[in-house]
Amino acid sequence: MSSSSRPSSSLSSSLSSSSLLGSSSSAPHPLAPYGWDAEWEAEFAPYAAQGLLPGRVVRVDRGQCDLVTADGTVRADTEFVTPRDPLKVICTGDWAAVDPDGGDPRYVRAYLPRRTSFVRSTSSKRSEGQILASNVDHSIIAVSLAAELDLGRIERFLALGWESGGQPVVVLTKADLVPDGATLAHLVQDVETAAPGVQVLAVSATSGQGVDVLAAVVSGGTSVLLGQSGAGKSTLANALAGADIMEVQAIRDIDGKGRHTTTTRNLLLLPAGGVLIDTPGLRGVGLWDAGTGVGQVFAEIEELAEDCRFHDCAHTAEPGCAVLAAAEDGTLPERRLDSYRKLIRENQRIVAKTDARVRAELRREWRLRGAEGRAAMEIKRGRVR
Repeated sequence: MSSSSRPSSSLSSSLSSSSLLGSSSSAPHPLAPYGWDAEWEAEFAPYAAQGLLPGRVVRVDRGQCDLVTADGTVRADTEFVTPRDPLKVICTGDWAAVDPDGGDPRYVRAYLPRRTSFVRSTSSKRSEGQILASNVDHSIIAVSLAAELDLGRIERFLALGWESGGQPVVVLTKADLVPDGATLAHLVQDVETAAPGVQVLAVSATSGQGVDVLAAVVSGGTSVLLGQSGAGKSTLANALAGADIMEVQAIRDIDGKGRHTTTTRNLLLLPAGGVLIDTPGLRGVGLWDAGTGVGQVFAEIEELAEDCRFHDCAHTAEPGCAVLAAAEDGTLPERRLDSYRKLIRENQRIVAKTDARVRAELRREWRLRGAEGRAAMEIKRGRVR
């Protein structure tokens, strides 16, 4: 494993200092800075009775993982937590039960049920899901202002963020590259229209703009940092950590994109409180059973749909469609409606691949629409008597 993909020794130092918090019943638990609480302790009780130790997974790599425990960081084998289902493999952010000191190798025996998880569909044709981080409270979506804003991609990230169970936050990085405050305010406003109910922050890790605000947001739990390569995630992670823990590479001048600085998902302890899971740049962001998340991203369309004449209105050509009426009078931007339709269709296809009932419903819908289309053509050609 190259040093560029592994957090520096400052992470190990922070883990060691955490283990010095004291062992008396009145002292904080050594794992409290990493999110350990009374509920996790109750969940772990059966494993504690077996003599196993609790630990939080800070990285996973080639059949092994690093966990932070009350005794510091340990390396353990993941053979017993590598099932065939990719959504059930051990993941950065999991709370796990690991062998006590003395075994060689040490094994992770199990992990506790996840409270939340950030999942996307893989790029494989098998349409499998991939879990990127678990037990997250915030999904920090990093978007570079060095490139043209892609609101559709932001909406896609937001749908997955809402579906994960965590609170999404959009961070517009490299704000120092925007020439003036008026332009920056306009860009923030554009993103806010695509992210209802989501905090949008303009941040510059170079100048420090907005970093203190973001640090306060993420101080209350576990956050996962997501975005494309070149979005400045590693630079932002270093700014929040107050140290050069993650290596930073320059973006390419030819297209403004970056190489994958982070090659694994790393959990970092933040000095202002909270922990941050830094992830590799994501080229593809496929939805994975994110119907609820899509609905939250497009809350205004879901609200309009309640006034449609038909409860199963597809918002395409149905009479009495409140959504189409809003698009026609300009209340609803056409771009938002197009993006909504696209994500709904994509999510239906993903769900249909694993749910026979949904597949059958989609087939019936396609046959009905096909019949309606053929009937409309017959009328247009004057063949209906």
